[in-house]
Parts: sequence; C-alpha cells; structure tokens
Amino acid sequence: MIFIENVFASEAEISQEATSSAGEGILSSLGVNAPLFAFQLLNFAIVFVILWFLILKPLSKKLTERQKMIDDSIENSKKIDEILKQGEKKYQDRIDVAKAEANAILERAKIESDFIAEEAKNKTKGDMEVLVAQAKARISSEKDNMIAGLKNETAGLVVTALQQILGEKIDANKDKKIISDALSKLDYEKK
Repeated sequence: MIFIENVFASEAEISQEATSSAGEGILSSLGVNAPLFAFQLLNFAIVFVILWFLILKPLSKKLTERQKMIDDSIENSKKIDEILKQGEKKYQDRIDVAKAEANAILERAKIESDFIAEEAKNKTKGDMEVLVAQAKARISSEKDNMIAGLKNETAGLVVTALQQILGEKIDANKDKKIISDALSKLDYEKK
C-alpha cells in the first residue's frame, strides 16, 4: 500500500510541476512577470482595504442611514395621511351632524312660525269678531236711538197735525193717549 501511495504522490508532483511550468510559460508568453503580478495584486488588495474602510464603508453606512431616514419619512407620511383622512372623516361627520341639527332647528322654527301665525290669525279673527260685535251693538244702539227719536218726532208731528185738524189744544192725558195709540199703530205696522 505504501507503494501505491508513493506512486500517486509522485504522479501528483509531476503533474504539479508540469502545470506550474506550463502556467509560468503561459504567463511569461503573455509578458506577465509572476513576482511583479503578486506585488501588484498585494497593492490592489491594500488599496481596496483602505478604500473600503475609509470611503466605501462610511458611504455605505450613510446610504443605509439615508435609506432608513427615507423609509421613516415615508412611514410618517403614511401615518400623517391616515391621520388626515381620519380628521377629514371626523370633520365630515361633524358637518353632517351640524346639518342635521340645522335642519331640525329649521323644522322647529317652521312649526313655531306656523303656530304663531295660526295664533295671530285666530287672535285677529277674535279681534275682528269683537269689533263686529261692538259695531253691531253700536249700530243696534244707534238704531234704537233713531227709532226712539223718530217715535218722538212722529208723536210730535201727530200731535201738531191733530191740533191743527182739531183746532184745539189737547190736554196732557189725551195727548199721551193719542201718542201711545199712534206709536202702537207704528209698531204694529213695522212688524
């Protein structure tokens, strides 16, 4: 077994030497110097590390902070929009309540104005009825006064006419009797 291991080890060494000599051959045929390439690779790694720690890492950190700030701003604007929508909804609800209250107040005012108008109408009607009753009473009183005055004048005319017809003065008793008879006849004729 040792022999097999040695054979495999020697074959690996041979293939490694062939690869490295072929690799050096390919690199040298391209004009690349292996030690110089290694130093340039080392310089690139050092510059990359310096750039990483001095520029790229702080820049990446700032970009991350800025992205977080932008995300927070977007989230805050969404919250503000939601609060604004809730405020608008509350405002609209208050307006709706105020409109309902205003409509109720207007309805009550209309009912009250109708009631007041009806009361005023009834009062005016009552006042008119009182005025009509007073006017009728006054007219009746004036009518009675006129009738009484007319009766007195008629009685006076009857007495005067009788005196001229009879040619003599009638005494007070006869005068009263004639007047009452004449008035009775007038009352009878009116009816």
